[in-house]
Amino acid sequence: MKHITILATPSSNLGSIDNPRRAFLSVNQYLQEKAQSPLFKVEIAGCAKSILLNNGMCTIHSDVEIKNLKKTDLIIIPAIEGDLKKGIQQSTDCINWIKQQYKNGAEVASLCVGAFLLASTGLLNGKSCSTHWRAANDFATMFPKVNLVTEKVITDEQGIYTSGGSFSSANLILYIIEKYAGREVAIHCAKNFQVDLDRNSQSPFIIFEGQKGHQDEQVKQAQEFIEKNYREKITVDQLTSMLAVSRRNLERRFKRATANTLIKYIQRVKIEAAKKDFESSGKNVNEVMYDVGYSDTKSFRTVFREITGVSPIEYRNRYNKMIEVN
Repeated sequence: MKHITILATPSSNLGSIDNPRRAFLSVNQYLQEKAQSPLFKVEIAGCAKSILLNNGMCTIHSDVEIKNLKKTDLIIIPAIEGDLKKGIQQSTDCINWIKQQYKNGAEVASLCVGAFLLASTGLLNGKSCSTHWRAANDFATMFPKVNLVTEKVITDEQGIYTSGGSFSSANLILYIIEKYAGREVAIHCAKNFQVDLDRNSQSPFIIFEGQKGHQDEQVKQAQEFIEKNYREKITVDQLTSMLAVSRRNLERRFKRATANTLIKYIQRVKIEAAKKDFESSGKNVNEVMYDVGYSDTKSFRTVFREITGVSPIEYRNRYNKMIEVN
C-alpha cells in the first residue's frame, strides 16, 4: 500500500488539499468495487493538529503532525493561497521535513504555485519545474537555479513532480495515479472527475502581459514601443538607434530585465495580439497575420505554434466566440 501524504500549512489552498485526497480515495473505492485491495493510505499532515486556512475562514484537522510522521511514499504540496513569500515563511517547519523525507526515498509533487514551497527546499535546483504561468516571472526571479518550463502541464524528474496552474493539478494527480495504479484506473478517474487525461501543454492558456517589474527605463521604453507598434516590422537595429545604445548592450539588458530576447518579446507581443483577434473577430488566418505585422504565412504559423502549442486555425476554432457550436 502506498502512503500518500498531503501537506497542509496555514497558506495552503483548500481545494489543493481536498481534490487530490478525493482522487486517491476514489482509486481505493474503484478497486474495492472490483474486489481488490485498496492501494493508497491517504493522510493530511500538518505542523499542528488543527490548521486555520484563508485567514481563519476554514479549519483543516490533520490526520498526523509532520513531527510524528517518519516515513511516507509521496508528499503532495498544495498550491499556496495569497502572498507567495508569506506562504513560504509560514511553512518553514515543513521545508526540512520535505528534504529529509525525499532523502529517505519519498517522492514529492507540487500543485500549481506550491512549486514555490518545493523550490524553497532546494530539491528543484538543476531540475525542470512548471507552475502557474501568472507566477512565472516571480518564480524565475526567486529561484534562478531551477529550469522553469511554464508551457508544461507536468514535469517528472528524479521522483519530483510539478504541475501547471490551477486545474492542471488534476492532470498531475491522474499522472501519478496512472504511474502507481495503471492506465485502466487512471482512465476511470479521468472519466469520473471529467478531466482530459493526456493534456500536456498549458501554452494555449498563457496570456502574455509583458514583464515590467524591473527598473531599467530604457528597456521599458523598448517594450512600450514594441507594444504600440506591433503591427509594423520592428527590428533590433531600429530599437538601438531609437535608444542610442549598442545592440549588444540592449540585448543583454533586455534579456536580464524581461527573461526574453528582443526578438522573442516582439514575437510574443504580436502573437498575443493575434490570439485576441482570433477570439473576438471574424477574420481569417491571413487577415490576422497581416494585422499583426507578418507577411510570411509559414513564419507566422511556425511562431504561433511555438508560442501557443497549437496552430492558428486550431486556436481560432477553439476560442472564437463567433463560430457556431453545432
